[in-house]
Amino acid sequence: MLGDVPLGGSPSAYGIIAAELQGRESGRFRSSNKGESQMNSLLTGVGMLSRWGRRIVLSIGLVLGVAGCSTVTHPPAPAKAGVENYSYIIGPGDSLNIVVWRNPELSMSTPVRPDGKIAAPLVDELYVQGKNSTEVAREVEKVLGKYVRDPVVTVMVTGFVGPFSEQIRVVGEAARPQFLPFRDKMSLLDVMIAVGGLTDFADGNGATILRTAEGNKQYSVRLKDLIKRGDVSANVEMRPGDILIIPQGLF
Repeated sequence: MLGDVPLGGSPSAYGIIAAELQGRESGRFRSSNKGESQMNSLLTGVGMLSRWGRRIVLSIGLVLGVAGCSTVTHPPAPAKAGVENYSYIIGPGDSLNIVVWRNPELSMSTPVRPDGKIAAPLVDELYVQGKNSTEVAREVEKVLGKYVRDPVVTVMVTGFVGPFSEQIRVVGEAARPQFLPFRDKMSLLDVMIAVGGLTDFADGNGATILRTAEGNKQYSVRLKDLIKRGDVSANVEMRPGDILIIPQGLF
């Protein structure tokens, strides 16, 4: 140390001591600067994380806000659809069994073509789409009456598809989205069994029925309560032409 150097020491000794002290101070200064630099880098990183965190939170809040604002509430679907004395309507893809009494050579099974027409012995083309089986039987009798005396015809539908206007369509987060031929007293539970239930991402209680028979009016239905919780009060009747829309949940 400087205090340990004798007064009569040589000037070179003092120079060595001074250089050593200066080196120690310089080292402490460099160490201090390095520590400050590391601290500043750390604080900068924390600040960046904080800013990103704020952005993420704001983004999530914005999404939730938009989702909340865009949610449209619909009245609950009525338990009874009000379908009285339903009669099945023939459509393309159906199969018809035409029986002419005492004339087996005129009896046959025929599919309904995509254009809604059928062809049978002595019946070149007959438009049957949108009619029930009784109406078709009377029209076949009218055509056969030109060749057969007092024909008696019975028409039976053996394959059911139905016209598009009568089908039940299921779209969105169903296990097997598809169309179904309408059946009398068909319920929401019947439809969900046919399509295999909901996917893991479905917002079951956010589903709606678009009722084309009422000018595309929409009703809310509680599929999650019906299927997952067994709440039978959520089961409602369907109407011909109903479209069941199952949205995807936000999370």
